Amino acid sequence: MRHKGLQRAGDEFDVRLGTASVPDLLDIRQEGGIIVIMPKTLPELDVTRPICCRPLGAEAMDQDTALEVALRLKALADPVRVRLLSMLLTAPDGEACNCDLAPAVGLSDATVSHHLKSLREAGLVVGERRGMWVYYRPVREALTALRGVLDPTC
Repeated sequence: MRHKGLQRAGDEFDVRLGTASVPDLLDIRQEGGIIVIMPKTLPELDVTRPICCRPLGAEAMDQDTALEVALRLKALADPVRVRLLSMLLTAPDGEACNCDLAPAVGLSDATVSHHLKSLREAGLVVGERRGMWVYYRPVREALTALRGVLDPTC
Protein backbone atom coordinates (compact mmCIF):
# COMPACT_ATOMS: atom_id res chain seq x y z
CA MET A 1 0.00 0.00 0.00
CA ARG A 2 1.42 3.36 -0.98
CA HIS A 3 1.26 6.48 1.12
CA LYS A 4 -0.27 9.44 -0.68
CA GLY A 5 2.56 11.65 -1.93
CA LEU A 6 5.11 8.83 -1.75
CA GLN A 7 6.20 7.49 -5.12
CA ARG A 8 8.77 4.81 -5.69
CA ALA A 9 11.46 5.72 -8.17
CA GLY A 10 13.80 2.75 -8.50
CA ASP A 11 15.23 2.09 -5.03
CA GLU A 12 14.65 5.71 -3.99
CA PHE A 13 11.50 7.34 -2.80
CA ASP A 14 10.44 10.73 -4.13
CA VAL A 15 8.49 12.52 -1.41
CA ARG A 16 7.12 15.99 -1.93
CA LEU A 17 5.09 18.25 0.34
CA GLY A 18 3.94 21.17 -1.73
CA THR A 19 7.12 22.56 -3.28
CA ALA A 20 9.48 21.34 -0.51
CA SER A 21 11.35 18.13 -1.08
CA VAL A 22 11.25 15.98 2.04
CA PRO A 23 14.50 14.10 1.20
CA ASP A 24 16.27 17.41 1.77
CA LEU A 25 15.03 17.26 5.38
CA LEU A 26 14.96 13.51 5.99
CA ASP A 27 17.45 10.69 5.63
CA ILE A 28 15.49 7.90 3.94
CA ARG A 29 17.23 4.57 3.45
CA GLN A 30 16.43 0.90 3.29
CA GLU A 31 17.97 -1.52 5.76
CA GLY A 32 17.11 -5.08 4.88
CA GLY A 33 13.39 -5.05 4.15
CA ILE A 34 12.69 -2.02 6.34
CA ILE A 35 12.55 1.59 5.23
CA VAL A 36 14.19 3.83 7.83
CA ILE A 37 13.24 7.51 7.90
CA MET A 38 15.24 9.81 10.20
CA PRO A 39 15.44 13.61 10.34
CA LYS A 40 18.69 15.01 8.99
CA THR A 41 20.73 16.89 11.54
CA LEU A 42 21.00 20.62 11.03
CA PRO A 43 24.44 21.97 10.12
CA GLU A 44 26.62 23.61 12.74
CA LEU A 45 26.50 27.40 12.59
CA ASP A 46 27.61 30.11 14.97
CA VAL A 47 24.30 31.24 16.43
CA THR A 48 25.70 32.77 19.61
CA ARG A 49 24.97 36.31 18.49
CA PRO A 50 21.36 37.54 18.40
CA ILE A 51 19.55 36.93 15.13
CA CYS A 52 19.39 39.99 12.93
CA CYS A 53 16.87 39.71 10.15
CA ARG A 54 13.50 40.99 9.07
CA PRO A 55 10.33 39.48 10.57
CA LEU A 56 8.84 36.38 8.97
CA GLY A 57 5.95 38.41 7.59
CA ALA A 58 8.12 41.08 5.95
CA GLU A 59 9.39 38.99 3.05
CA ALA A 60 10.29 35.42 2.18
CA MET A 61 13.44 34.36 4.06
CA ASP A 62 16.47 33.05 2.28
CA GLN A 63 17.71 29.57 3.18
CA ASP A 64 20.61 30.72 5.40
CA THR A 65 18.45 33.05 7.49
CA ALA A 66 15.74 30.42 7.85
CA LEU A 67 18.39 27.96 9.06
CA GLU A 68 19.65 30.43 11.68
CA VAL A 69 16.12 30.94 12.99
CA ALA A 70 15.44 27.18 12.94
CA LEU A 71 18.57 26.41 14.96
CA ARG A 72 17.45 28.79 17.69
CA LEU A 73 13.91 27.45 17.69
CA LYS A 74 15.25 23.89 17.80
CA ALA A 75 17.05 24.75 21.03
CA LEU A 76 13.72 25.88 22.48
CA ALA A 77 11.78 22.88 21.17
CA ASP A 78 12.01 20.99 24.44
CA PRO A 79 9.77 21.56 27.48
CA VAL A 80 12.68 21.22 29.92
CA ARG A 81 14.64 23.93 28.09
CA VAL A 82 11.61 26.21 28.05
CA ARG A 83 11.23 25.68 31.82
CA LEU A 84 14.93 26.34 32.42
CA LEU A 85 14.80 29.53 30.38
CA SER A 86 11.70 30.63 32.28
CA MET A 87 13.47 29.97 35.60
CA LEU A 88 16.47 32.01 34.47
CA LEU A 89 14.29 34.89 33.30
CA THR A 90 12.48 35.00 36.65
CA ALA A 91 15.49 34.35 38.90
CA PRO A 92 15.80 37.05 41.60
CA ASP A 93 19.46 37.77 40.77
CA GLY A 94 18.94 37.37 37.03
CA GLU A 95 20.99 34.17 37.08
CA ALA A 96 20.88 30.69 38.54
CA CYS A 97 23.31 27.90 39.30
CA ASN A 98 23.03 24.55 37.58
CA CYS A 99 23.07 23.07 41.09
CA ASP A 100 19.77 24.86 41.85
CA LEU A 101 18.13 24.28 38.47
CA ALA A 102 18.56 20.49 38.44
CA PRO A 103 16.46 19.82 41.56
CA ALA A 104 13.88 22.38 40.43
CA VAL A 105 13.17 20.43 37.23
CA GLY A 106 13.70 17.01 38.81
CA LEU A 107 16.59 15.96 36.60
CA SER A 108 20.25 15.14 37.17
CA ASP A 109 22.94 17.83 37.03
CA ALA A 110 24.33 16.18 33.89
CA THR A 111 20.98 16.24 32.08
CA VAL A 112 20.35 19.86 33.01
CA SER A 113 23.90 20.74 31.91
CA HIS A 114 23.16 19.15 28.52
CA HIS A 115 19.99 21.23 28.12
CA LEU A 116 21.77 24.42 29.20
CA LYS A 117 24.57 23.69 26.75
CA SER A 118 22.01 23.54 23.93
CA LEU A 119 20.57 26.88 25.02
CA ARG A 120 24.09 28.34 25.30
CA GLU A 121 25.10 27.10 21.84
CA ALA A 122 21.97 28.77 20.46
CA GLY A 123 23.04 32.05 22.07
CA LEU A 124 20.00 32.16 24.36
CA VAL A 125 21.92 31.88 27.67
CA VAL A 126 25.48 32.50 28.86
CA GLY A 127 27.30 30.69 31.61
CA GLU A 128 30.04 31.71 34.04
CA ARG A 129 32.05 29.13 35.94
CA ARG A 130 32.49 29.82 39.64
CA GLY A 131 34.41 27.08 41.36
CA MET A 132 32.66 23.78 40.70
CA TRP A 133 29.42 25.31 39.46
CA VAL A 134 28.28 27.23 36.41
CA TYR A 135 25.88 30.13 36.80
CA TYR A 136 23.63 30.84 33.83
CA ARG A 137 21.74 33.96 32.81
CA PRO A 138 19.50 34.58 29.82
CA VAL A 139 20.61 36.69 26.89
CA ARG A 140 17.59 38.96 26.75
CA GLU A 141 18.74 40.65 23.53
CA ALA A 142 18.77 37.28 21.75
CA LEU A 143 15.27 36.47 22.99
CA THR A 144 13.98 39.91 22.01
CA ALA A 145 15.51 39.55 18.55
CA LEU A 146 13.97 36.10 18.12
CA ARG A 147 10.60 37.45 19.22
CA GLY A 148 10.92 40.22 16.64
CA VAL A 149 11.60 37.71 13.87
CA LEU A 150 8.51 35.70 14.84
CA ASP A 151 6.21 38.72 15.18
CA PRO A 152 4.33 38.99 11.87
CA THR A 153 3.19 42.55 12.64
CA CYS A 154 6.67 44.10 12.89
